[in-house]
Amino acid sequence: MTGDKSAPAAWSAPQGVPVSILTGFLGAGKTTLLNRLIGDPWLSDAALIINEFGDVGIDHLLVESSSDGIIELSDGCLCCTVRGELVDTLADLMDRMQTGRIRPFSRVVIETTGLADPVPVMQSVIGHPALGQSYRLEGLVTVVDAVNGLSTLAEHEEARRQVAVADTIVLSKTALAGNHDELRSQLDALNPMARVVSAGQPDLAAQDLFDAGAYDPTERSLDVARWLSSDQDGHAHGHDHSGHHHGHTHDVNRHDRDIRADSMVFERPIAPEALALFIDLLRSAHGPKLLRMKGIVKLSDDPSRPLVLHAVQSLMSEPVRLSAWPQGAAQETRLVVITRDMPKGFVEELFAGFANEPGIGRADRDALTDNPLAIPGMPSRR
Repeated sequence: MTGDKSAPAAWSAPQGVPVSILTGFLGAGKTTLLNRLIGDPWLSDAALIINEFGDVGIDHLLVESSSDGIIELSDGCLCCTVRGELVDTLADLMDRMQTGRIRPFSRVVIETTGLADPVPVMQSVIGHPALGQSYRLEGLVTVVDAVNGLSTLAEHEEARRQVAVADTIVLSKTALAGNHDELRSQLDALNPMARVVSAGQPDLAAQDLFDAGAYDPTERSLDVARWLSSDQDGHAHGHDHSGHHHGHTHDVNRHDRDIRADSMVFERPIAPEALALFIDLLRSAHGPKLLRMKGIVKLSDDPSRPLVLHAVQSLMSEPVRLSAWPQGAAQETRLVVITRDMPKGFVEELFAGFANEPGIGRADRDALTDNPLAIPGMPSRR
């Protein structure tokens, strides 16, 4: 980034107010966590959307009431309940801000019910034709009870989904749980890419939880390591870089439900047409099984300008083309895909086919020279 104001804009800045989602199963402690964070200055210009005011002890912080259930708290942030559908609440908030009926807010935090599947909540943000222009999904935080977490994950698919699609997992009640290594193993199996923090950290801040590192339009940057929850050199969980592409799969089975996390790294650039075909096939044929996908892609038309992808089931945020690779990030394609009831290795093999990479279980020459998914006219690598 040169800072030259005369240079043509190569950054496709994501539009809209960032939205973070706070979820967790019944009794996990998300309301307690939210109460603790309400006074954080980072949330002073936020709008909080909660289930019921009675669920959050904010009466003593009430400053004044606005019309139709929107209140202003003593630290400045706005708070309202979900009225009807979430999309109606988000649309109403944006309309009120744009017409000057409430003061401006720069971010939104949504607290879901304990039984909520977070996937439709995320879809409400990125899939609605109007809301998609006003808001953008920043990240999802899931609170897990360290005392009852193992049994909750074993018995409730909603709880497993809440963990599987999270950017950050907050472990609550750790002081009461004793050893929770088995729970940590289950969380890693469901979502090895998520950051895991303890609610007991005395210095835990709202920004640590709700800022997923997705985009900084001011700095025109993306914190890849934080967004994809990997180490700082840009590689997820110790991948072997001896080959052309590599990845790993984690899965967990409960009551015949299979949630799987695939993390993939591809060093060679991929043709934009091949990427479009891969996304279209994955979304159209397997959309309901695709819980979440996010990644940064190295394209062959200009390998110096990566593309950022973010999808929830069959809905995808508008891709963002960066002007350059983020500082310190490895210049390679990195994808994180969370799926349900998909064959192990299916997503990686599908992408490798479109990327014209050698396929697992097939002869390299056949995969490279006789690949039926290769883009016509693209040279084969020999």
